[in-house]
Amino acid sequence: MQSKNRILLVCSVIVILLSGFIAINGLNIGGASISPAGTNIKQGLDLRGGVFVVYEAQSSATGDEMDRIISQTIEVFRRRVDGMGLTEPIIVREGEKRIRIELPGVEDSEQAISTIGKTAQLQFIMPDGEVVVSGAEVSKAEVMIDNRNNQPFISLEFNAEGSRKFAEATRKLAPTSEPLFIVLDDEVISSPIVNEEIPNGKAQITGQFTVEGASELAGLIRAGALPVDFEEVQSSTITATLGETALEKSIQGAIIGILLVMLFMIIYYRLPGLVAVLSLMAYMIIFTYTYILMNATLTLPGIAALILSVGMAVDANVIIFERIKEELSFGKSVRVSIDSGFDKAMSTILDSQVTTFIAGIVLYNFGTGPIRGFAITLMIGLVVSMLTAIVITRFLLKITVGAMNLKNTKYFGV
Repeated sequence: MQSKNRILLVCSVIVILLSGFIAINGLNIGGASISPAGTNIKQGLDLRGGVFVVYEAQSSATGDEMDRIISQTIEVFRRRVDGMGLTEPIIVREGEKRIRIELPGVEDSEQAISTIGKTAQLQFIMPDGEVVVSGAEVSKAEVMIDNRNNQPFISLEFNAEGSRKFAEATRKLAPTSEPLFIVLDDEVISSPIVNEEIPNGKAQITGQFTVEGASELAGLIRAGALPVDFEEVQSSTITATLGETALEKSIQGAIIGILLVMLFMIIYYRLPGLVAVLSLMAYMIIFTYTYILMNATLTLPGIAALILSVGMAVDANVIIFERIKEELSFGKSVRVSIDSGFDKAMSTILDSQVTTFIAGIVLYNFGTGPIRGFAITLMIGLVVSMLTAIVITRFLLKITVGAMNLKNTKYFGV
């Protein structure tokens, strides 16, 4: 049994150290290549540099109407950002009637803001390039279901002026079977074929639509016809140099803090402290790759949340080790004290972690931008710290005691 524990201990240490090395430096063996974890983490605006802008709807609409306006406008903004070729944009609703756009890595901030903030231009254009109807003349665009074949289609209605222009355009196009182009921000979003003149200002766009596809097209048409202006209320440009400096200093501070905590754990708790150091290394590795898999964006507040969650992980280990020391002081054996210490510490750890996790949920739901980055990082860190404290620390401590056949309480700081 002792030899089995030794093998498990050696293998566990090798796995943790090797995983840490790969996470920091990457790995390249033959055709297999693993890039360093740091290169795979998305960096937020405050680290990478770029621009953010906040727009506010100039409307007295509330409730469902405002929700519709915001969601449609977000879709228009998203199409514009995608057209700029930018990666990893963040476009979210902020409060009741604001939209926040973050564009990490953008170089020409003025051009980006100008492109995003221009008024949506929806046009119905003839094949020869003549604009016949504008978005302002569309009064309604919604998804309907054809009861005959259960297929979704888009129902359009125009105002009086739009109906007159649309009737004239469809009268010209009907004999030719040529399409009428629907263009949003100079991009064709649909090109339906006109089969007959439509004199009453009510039209249908049919085709092999899914409900999602039809809803998206209807939303874009409505967005181009929105009578709501969006005013730029806040904007800022963050240089990449500022972000790099902040990141470098934050990482340096985090490393110094974590090393001091590890040193304290080893000096004060001795063998359990050494096990806690290995557990914290495992924590950092698991956290990093969880962050990457979740495609989360790292921000400066996120780094603060990471350091806080490391503190929570250390706190969990401290609670466990203090309970173990109490059990040892009662004269119980090392093995019994370890099991009893973990069991008695469980409720305290769960209470502290769960209450902090709830706070993270509240911050994520009601916060915006950097606050959300802080919240998501904190929640990931709390879950991983629970895993490492309850599972990995316990496993490593028990196999270490078994491998060394320890019975002397001095190894536990008693």
